Amino acid sequence: MAAKKSFLDLEKIESELLKYGVEDVDSEIEKIEKQVKSTLNSYKEKNKIAREQYKNGIPFSEVYESTVSLNLPAWVLKKIDSARIFGDSKQMIIFPDGEKYQINNPLNNLSGGDWLNFTTSVFSTFYTTNGKDSYAHDIRKIHPSPKPPQLMKEIIEFFTKENELVFDYFMGVGGSLLGAGLCNRNAIGIDLNQKYIDAYKLAAKEIGVKDFPTICGDCIDVLSNNNKMKQLLQNDKISLVLIDPPYANMMSKEKTGGDIAVYGNKATPFTNDERDFGNLNQTVFFDSLKQSVELVFPYIKKHGYIVIFIKDLQPNKKELNLLHADIIEKLNEISNLNYKGLRIWADRSAKLFPYGYPFSFVANQIHQYILVFRKEK
Repeated sequence: MAAKKSFLDLEKIESELLKYGVEDVDSEIEKIEKQVKSTLNSYKEKNKIAREQYKNGIPFSEVYESTVSLNLPAWVLKKIDSARIFGDSKQMIIFPDGEKYQINNPLNNLSGGDWLNFTTSVFSTFYTTNGKDSYAHDIRKIHPSPKPPQLMKEIIEFFTKENELVFDYFMGVGGSLLGAGLCNRNAIGIDLNQKYIDAYKLAAKEIGVKDFPTICGDCIDVLSNNNKMKQLLQNDKISLVLIDPPYANMMSKEKTGGDIAVYGNKATPFTNDERDFGNLNQTVFFDSLKQSVELVFPYIKKHGYIVIFIKDLQPNKKELNLLHADIIEKLNEISNLNYKGLRIWADRSAKLFPYGYPFSFVANQIHQYILVFRKEK
């Protein structure tokens, strides 16, 4: 590759691309540079507008005598001396670098830019599974589908404020609890498998985050027990239910075709417990998931959110297997729970396999749906 000036570490990028077997490295690097330059130019234009707004703003201290009653996040308080107020409502704080915060934001502690970035409906990640930056993946990988704590942290930061409560009753190895620990939220987890809970506790210790309360048991049993729930919550209200349920009996079926290369030719259930959502046929799974949401519903605060990870099954002849659409339709039956939209997460660290080759198209499903619901009353 010809040497040229760049603001990127081209040698490192080239090394990483070669490691993953990319043949046309120069072409890929050119694409990366163009994408980065385009993004930077976009931010440059936004900052130009924001700087003009800052210039026309009023010093914060001339509008507000104190910050005590405003419940401002730590990042805003840290640089409040340089803050100005912009707009007729006197609710927009703006900083010299163009960063903004809406004082009357009831949902989260994010800047306007971070809010905007999160609402992108399709996004991709490539989280490493090695070393310190893997967030104890070597411990968490005993689960077939461990969610990255970094991803869960981003979701939690959007749907909660600091010290609010996140609840996950399909916690697995605790990706959501670890994410909560990374951003100063509280969390509670439930799982049927003690092995997964033990792995979470080891991961929390290795990462250096708080070890949150957990229960080993069936989520329906726990959610149905009012006394146990009151003991768990201690009069706190849930701000975010963040769950990644088993996708019906996907894992408990014997594998066929290309899946044999991934999992072997045997069923790989999460547990052998008949109460496990991963051992239910689709019809019972949808009904049970709806029941779980109805049971947790009274413990969620008004305008609290339920966020659900789900992955579609492969179509089978005339069976569409669009689990995400079926779940939206099922949960939409619940009174005062509204479907708000979805995000599609593409996990680019997922391995690709030649499904269907060379006879028929079969998609490598590296994406999952993140469904968002809100409690209205």
